[in-house]
Amino acid sequence: MYINSDYVVIKALEDGVNVIGLTRGADTRFHHSEKLDKGEVLIAQFTEHTSAIKIRGKAHIQTRHGEIESEGKK
Repeated sequence: MYINSDYVVIKALEDGVNVIGLTRGADTRFHHSEKLDKGEVLIAQFTEHTSAIKIRGKAHIQTRHGEIESEGKK
């Protein structure tokens, strides 16, 4: 169980923000995706299966390491 694994909070700042979970292991692959509309919040966790999270679109991201905003399409 991954109770102490890091969490990431993602708040969409525009419609259509994609959040994609990437697998761990020898071959990195997409294993899950979510589409968020403006104002929606997703709380994601790194687990034995998820080693990376890709965010496409304008969003505010909070982690225990700090906060950052991703950029939307220009």
